[in-house]
This record gives sequence, C-alpha cells and structure tokens, in this order.
Amino acid sequence: MKEWSKEGIVVVGGGLAGSEAAWQIAQKNIPVFLYEMRPFEPTGAHSTGYLAEIVCSNSLGSNLLSNASGLLLQELRIFNSLLVRIADSCALPAGKALAVDRERFSLAVTQHLLKHPLITVIRKELIELPKDSLCVVATGPLTSPRFAQALQSLLQSPFLYFYDALCPLIEASSLDFQHLFVGSRYSDPSSSGDYLNCPLSEEQYRELCHELAHGERVKLREFEKEIFFEGCLPIEIMAQRGPDTLRFGPLRPTGLIDPKTKKRPYAVVQLRQDNVAATLYNMVGFQTNLTFKEQDRIFRIIPALKNAHFIRYGQLHRNTFINSPRVLLPTLQFKANPLLLFAGQLAGCEGYAGNIASGLVAGINAARIFQGKEPVVFPRQTMIGELLWYITHADPEHFQPMKANFGLLCGAMEEPLPKDRTARNLFLSQRSLKKIEAFNQSLLE
Repeated sequence: MKEWSKEGIVVVGGGLAGSEAAWQIAQKNIPVFLYEMRPFEPTGAHSTGYLAEIVCSNSLGSNLLSNASGLLLQELRIFNSLLVRIADSCALPAGKALAVDRERFSLAVTQHLLKHPLITVIRKELIELPKDSLCVVATGPLTSPRFAQALQSLLQSPFLYFYDALCPLIEASSLDFQHLFVGSRYSDPSSSGDYLNCPLSEEQYRELCHELAHGERVKLREFEKEIFFEGCLPIEIMAQRGPDTLRFGPLRPTGLIDPKTKKRPYAVVQLRQDNVAATLYNMVGFQTNLTFKEQDRIFRIIPALKNAHFIRYGQLHRNTFINSPRVLLPTLQFKANPLLLFAGQLAGCEGYAGNIASGLVAGINAARIFQGKEPVVFPRQTMIGELLWYITHADPEHFQPMKANFGLLCGAMEEPLPKDRTARNLFLSQRSLKKIEAFNQSLLE
C-alpha cells in the first residue's frame, strides 16, 4: 500500500485538530492516511503516543451558553464532533466546565480512529509535504523542525510564535485537607462542589505574589523574545503586573464561601480533578516557567500544599503558528494551493475547542474537495464562522492566535444588544445556534 495516494486524503498531525479532521473525512467514506510522529519522535510537552493528547489544562472550557467556549462546544455537538462527544463521555467533576480525564480521553480517541476501517494511522515523521495529494496540515505548535522547514519553504512566510506553559500536577494524598474546602463558585454552601479550594489570608496572598514575581525562571535562548499569549499567561508574569492581578484573575475568591469561617476568603487557589480516580489534581491557572526548584519552594507557601508531592512541575514550551491572514482562505485552504488546508494551533486557533473546530472545518472541506464539491465558509455570526474569519482576516502585521470570545460576534449588529452581559451572551448564543443548525441542515440536503 502506498503511504499516500490520490485515492485518499493525507492528514499530518494526530493532535486535536488532526484527529477531528481525520474522523470527519472518514465519515464521508473517504480513505484517510493520518501521520503522527509520536512516540518515535517525541516533543518537549507530550508524554504518550496517544492521538489527541492534552498537555496543558484538562478543561475544554465552560459548558454554559453564556460563555463563549460553551457556545463553541454546542456548535461542535451539532456537527457531531467525535472529540467533543468523547470529551462528554470522559467528563470529570468541574462545576460548569467540561474537564476530562486526559488519559481516558486520548485513549478513547486513539481507539476510535484505529478501529475505523477507512483510517490508516502511520507512525512516522514527515519531512516534506505529500506531492499532488489533498492534505490537511495540523501538526500543532510543536511541529518538528524538519517538517517546519519544509512548510516555511512552501509558505514563503516566516513563522510566528508565542510561549505557552503547563500547570503543575499534585498527588491528592499529599494535600493537607485541613487547609482546603470543597466547592464550586456560587454553589450552595451545603452541597458538595467540584473543586478543592485552598484559601489564603491577605498576608499569605501577598507573600505568594511577591515570591512568584521575583522567583527564578528558566532562561530562554538568547535569540528568542519573550512573547506570551494573553489568554494563558504564566502565573509569575501575572504576579508582576500588580499586587491584585491574581486576586482578580485565577485566584479570585468570587462566589466561594469557606465553610469554616462562613466568609469569602481573601484569595483562593483552586485545584481541579485531573483523572477519574481523583488521585491527581492540577493547579488551576498556575501555568509557569519558574524553575522546578522555585516551584517546589514557592507553592508550599499555600498552606494546603505544604507537603505536596508534585507529579509534574509546570513547564514552558514554544508554540509556533503560521501567519494565517497572509496565507489562508476562510475555508482554511492555502491561497497558493487549494489542495492544502491548515488547522489547529498551527493555523492560529487557540483553545482546545477552537482547535477541534478548525479540524472539523478542514476535514469537512477536504472531503468536499475530494468529492468535487465547493468548499464551504462557515456562516458569520456563528462562533466557528467568526473564529475562522478572524484568523484569516486579521491584520497580518500584528497577528496573534485567537480563542472563542463573544467580541467576535458583536460586529455589524442590526439590532441593539441587551446591556446585561449574561443576557447579551445568551442572545448571541441563541442567534448563533439557529444559524449553525440551518447551515448544518443545508449541508445534509
């Protein structure tokens, strides 16, 4: 059997976007050749050979329609996204958020794709693009240097990048439960919640902020600039922005009451369950580039973590992406070669759900091209449509990755929006879901 063929579609990269793209193509009865270099060629962030491995937070975002991620997830459900369906089946307690057991999720995706009779998974690093084949490139932010060089030659445009970081993982049995309480924001204090909350006094909070802001960080290479994505800043960078930045960010105590004091804490560090067995918890919002030694020292300022056993420390990695406004159409096709499509973080989509959405669209359009049909542009005023419109129409001189947000849906409004934020977001969600439902139906006819 040929490694790639005009009898099928090549998908390069088995992450979230590539896995979703492969599934969408195969659902149209088209053979797929899915290339994934792991585990034979590892990256600096992945730890397994599973497809769709999640390496940062285990949360896909809020499920509420008043939240942009909730709307995006619902749009993906309408289009029968495999990865969102599996995420729903692997969900962990996380309040209103969709958090998953990482290993169960990635294993389930891997098994679904391996079992599909039209999907051939090839464990090999590509160092050049397939010749004369319809291809979806979804190699992600950790694209191998050799394949990245081949892409750069093709695109004739330099790559852009930013730094992302992982949150620490803690063994549950090492936590001091005398200094934490269970609860979710705004939940009934008498009911159990989905997060472990580590309350901090003002003195403890100030000490933690000071040490974070002045802690020793892993040094970047001399030629690299320190560029971060605003939606996922390292905790120490946030601490440097002001003494109350964290209290109005990931350590905000809003909606939480400590049952011991019957009061709202000054600040709260939240821990979210990371696996089904509840033996591991991640530190919500604590992505970091502090040295391992500094993390071990500073995080123990939090009373509940005094004797914590860190299964994984936080770590920084460089995310590479293409200048999509220069080179991509809103169908996710490469402007210079309509047989080549891009998806995922490499294309500038940020957030797990955004990556899945771009893979879904790239897969649908690759299948349509293979079948001799016109590729489609997802409608404006839907979260998927506006997200892909943004990454292909933003200012190429200042392009940065974008994640789902309601600001994308507020342009060119014909009617006034409700002033209340929740009411406004629900209005935008309802309008978007009507449009996406009608669009999906039109594709099925």
